[in-house]
Amino acid sequence: MKAERRDKQIREFAGPPPVIQPGYTFESITDKISSIVLTSKVSWGWYMGFGLSFMIVMLLMFATGYLLVKGVGIWGINIPVAWGFAIVNFVWWIGIGHAGTLISAILLLLRQEWRTSINRFAEAMTLFAVACAGLFPLLHLGRPWFFYWLLPYPNTMGIQPQFRSPLVWDVFAVLTYFTVSLLFWYVGLIPDLATLRDRAQSRLGQVIYGVLAMGWRGSARHWHRYETAYLLLAGLATPLVVSVHTVVSFDFSISILPGWHATIFPPYFVAGAIYSGFAMVLTLAIPLRAVYGLEDFITLRHLQNMAKILLATGLMVAYGYLMETFMAWYSGNLYEEYLILNRMYGPYAPLYWALMVCNVVIPQVLWFKRVRTSVWGLFILALIVNTGMWLERFVIVITSLHRDFLPSSWDMYYPTVWDVATFIGTIGLFLALLFLFIRFLPMISIFEMRTLLPQAEVRELADYIED
Repeated sequence: MKAERRDKQIREFAGPPPVIQPGYTFESITDKISSIVLTSKVSWGWYMGFGLSFMIVMLLMFATGYLLVKGVGIWGINIPVAWGFAIVNFVWWIGIGHAGTLISAILLLLRQEWRTSINRFAEAMTLFAVACAGLFPLLHLGRPWFFYWLLPYPNTMGIQPQFRSPLVWDVFAVLTYFTVSLLFWYVGLIPDLATLRDRAQSRLGQVIYGVLAMGWRGSARHWHRYETAYLLLAGLATPLVVSVHTVVSFDFSISILPGWHATIFPPYFVAGAIYSGFAMVLTLAIPLRAVYGLEDFITLRHLQNMAKILLATGLMVAYGYLMETFMAWYSGNLYEEYLILNRMYGPYAPLYWALMVCNVVIPQVLWFKRVRTSVWGLFILALIVNTGMWLERFVIVITSLHRDFLPSSWDMYYPTVWDVATFIGTIGLFLALLFLFIRFLPMISIFEMRTLLPQAEVRELADYIED
């Protein structure tokens, strides 16, 4: 009994498991993270990865150029299916960007210290995903060079955008989300940019990082203003997590089309966005920690916490699927009932059941701690969830359109090679931007990791006492 009481007191003294492994100092943390950026020797793996990504970006440029010359007729869209791959991929990319803002803003306000090791590259992931998402609505316009007609700019003819159009709502929502996320990401980088400025060996690096650091000297006044600005931006970003994908869901839910006209879409889309976003964070975090030896910073505690959020949001998404099916039956609307039956047994039924397996069935293995602590098991599961969430967006968009109220207007949708090339090209753009970010900016917040050092020292002392 005395031994159990002593162990309990030691655990209470030590607190929860540390976010950073014991044994580090301020200097070693700074050296570990900044050396990835400031090293003069770049690995061949980075060159090969960036080169492959850049080649895929060239595919995107070619597909976009051909689209501008020929028009959207090169895509697979037709009369009943006016929304195809472009809108499917737009919603998918916007959803991926949600985890970065959630990790950075909401978990910061909730004082969740485990966010520290993953918030920096999650914020960068948000910016890159929103940049990829923004391409699709512009290209889908048909005449993308007139995109500025969607903006409330002063014009001589006195014609303003149609503010009742969801397309205009998307412009405001996505631009606001991107602007606030960019400011939040950049403000968080300023102290680390000053660290890189002071440690850079080349004159060019000192000048570039010095300009970006905006004269940061680490004084008490600087830190006071920084923390105030950072919390204000976190407060601004928090409602954006909910509002942006809610506005995206309005693209569908304000219509009278069966399968889209549903009040559950806003919370259902937000939960799905966080679901796919955290899956993408896991997809990126696991290879990064392995390649750059960051296991002491991105620990199993981080992976387990993200797995738990993945399980919780996955259950929310499953509830959305259930309610969608239930309300189609409960409403007594023949069109709604037929839509669900068409999804289950129609020509796109294999995709529907595949998304159910990927998003509902397989993630249930996260109830087991053995799975939550398996690094590569989580990596494979994250890839499955990302695939399932893309299939969900495809089913929502396509199956609601390809069979209209009139059977005479029914038709099938098949993506063309140009649809696929544009989508793959945006994946290349995302990866190319990520490779550049890893090379030139710290992927983990240096100063925030150093603030966690006392907690690791307490844990180290508690382990010593326990031994």
